[in-house]
Amino acid sequence: MWARRRLLLWLAAALALTIALIHFSSPPPQVADAAKAERGTSVTSALAKLRPLSTTGPLRVSASNPRYFADRNGRVVYLVGSHTWTNLQDGGGSYPPPPFDYTAYLDFLHANNHNFFRLWMWEQPRWALETSDDNYWIDPLPYPRTGPGIANDGQPKFDLTKFNQAYFDRMRERVQQAARRGMYVSVMLFNGWSVRKKVPGFALNNPWKSHPFNNANNINGINGDPDGDDSGEESHRLLVPGVTELQEAYVRKVIDTVGDLDNVLYEISNESQGRSWQWQYHIINYIKRYQSSRPQQHPVGMTAEWPDGDNNDLWSSPADWVSPNGSVKDRPVAQGKKVILADTDHFCGKCGDRAWVWKSFTSGENPIFMDGYYGAAYGQGGQGFRFDAPTWVSLRANLGYTLTYASRMNLGATKPRGDLTSTGYALANPSREGAEYLVYLPRGGTAVVNLSGTPGQLDVEWFNPRTGHVTSGDSIGGGGSRSFTAPFAGDAVLYVYSRAGR
Repeated sequence: MWARRRLLLWLAAALALTIALIHFSSPPPQVADAAKAERGTSVTSALAKLRPLSTTGPLRVSASNPRYFADRNGRVVYLVGSHTWTNLQDGGGSYPPPPFDYTAYLDFLHANNHNFFRLWMWEQPRWALETSDDNYWIDPLPYPRTGPGIANDGQPKFDLTKFNQAYFDRMRERVQQAARRGMYVSVMLFNGWSVRKKVPGFALNNPWKSHPFNNANNINGINGDPDGDDSGEESHRLLVPGVTELQEAYVRKVIDTVGDLDNVLYEISNESQGRSWQWQYHIINYIKRYQSSRPQQHPVGMTAEWPDGDNNDLWSSPADWVSPNGSVKDRPVAQGKKVILADTDHFCGKCGDRAWVWKSFTSGENPIFMDGYYGAAYGQGGQGFRFDAPTWVSLRANLGYTLTYASRMNLGATKPRGDLTSTGYALANPSREGAEYLVYLPRGGTAVVNLSGTPGQLDVEWFNPRTGHVTSGDSIGGGGSRSFTAPFAGDAVLYVYSRAGR
């Protein structure tokens, strides 16, 4: 009997001990949830690519947020992407030059979730400032080579009263192909690197020698170099009426070629000299007048002059959008005076990183990258470019990531609000309903965000720009400043938003 009692007491004690251990080893529910998050068991997944599948134009500066464009339905359109020098004309060391694989290029842009690029134009058929290759050619050009007579490059002279239809057919087809992939295209009209015999740091060849407006190269008596210094800056300065008339005719031809397409923007010139601003204003106004009688009017842009460029020339211009010069380090906040396409081409060329992408995005800009691509355009800057270098791979991917977030957000209501976060980089709509706070943490770690404008519950999401993965967080109450710590090392993106009103 005693042995049986002892056994029962021992079993009861063991059961009590077991219950006690279970009780004291199990944290309360909220502590358990926090422990799970600390162990990394919250939901993490790859960021799904998100973007509009079609271009619905023509674009207009958004009335609700003039930092961006809007389509014909009033939907805000954020433009982002990369561009390279031979995506319209072929360039290389033979005549004719090797063809550019445009389909592969569009595949590349689509794979990176980009929706915009500059369609580059070069005015000269031979020689370039950035290569000593005497056999460097560009083809096709807007004008036919009919002769009589031989130009400086050894080919028949140009007839400037006629157009080379093959050039314009290619332009239209490439813009249409881009539209079928949901991409907007800025059609470049002129190029400052085609009319000068030297620019700072580059004078390996003189492209003006082969330019159609060089009087040695056309049958029409046109001389775009009246001061005779073997350089044609005057052709971008309203100094030769005959040249201006030809340029206006060419602009009309471009608009007649692509002006009926939804996905078009126009760019006057790539980096014409600082004294070109009056000429650029003239062409901008000419485009707007010519478009005014047509069914569709497209945005016209002015990009940084170089050298001697002054961004005040851009802000004062009649352009709808601009690409200023500056630095990739710290982007100024976009004020909404013009749509800004922040292009590394005008900062430092083939440069930047993913930090620049997010700083630009959270500053209210539309970032685009001067991409050396696969290096074929060695005469325009592609030489030595490492296409698969990790910095460029990550930069391109993050351009696409910002398009996903832009597509999720109400950009018509968000503004750059670095003042609401300790990091200084944020797009935010601090409203009671439909609130959004997208914050970039360049160094990762912890960010304090002022959520005073939103008193309700908010969902929390972390994005890792290094890996492309999203980690969900616990919801949090607004109504004051809150501290958030990234669940991973390195730079981070925090997205806090309200489901109410969305």
